Amino acid sequence: MSTSGPPQITTNDLEKAEDIDFEGEKEYWDVYKLHDGTTLKVKLVLQGVKRLKKWNPDGSPIYMIQSTNVVRVVDVPKELKAKPRVSSFQPV
Repeated sequence: MSTSGPPQITTNDLEKAEDIDFEGEKEYWDVYKLHDGTTLKVKLVLQGVKRLKKWNPDGSPIYMIQSTNVVRVVDVPKELKAKPRVSSFQPV
């Protein structure tokens, strides 16, 4: 009985991969309520896409992405906030 998972990705696979251009259609914020009362908003922002010359067992192509997570902290309970500090930067 053989178990076949996703193929192993090598450096050679990445070197041979094709860069795929893209356009953002929609970007949504995921919103999380933490147990301390804070609300976090998180969004994945796609920066780059490569299509490898490898396929999943179901025949679909394998894509590698480069992305950044953008995190916003909102609705922080007052008791968790520190006293604001004076900025050391002076306007020009």
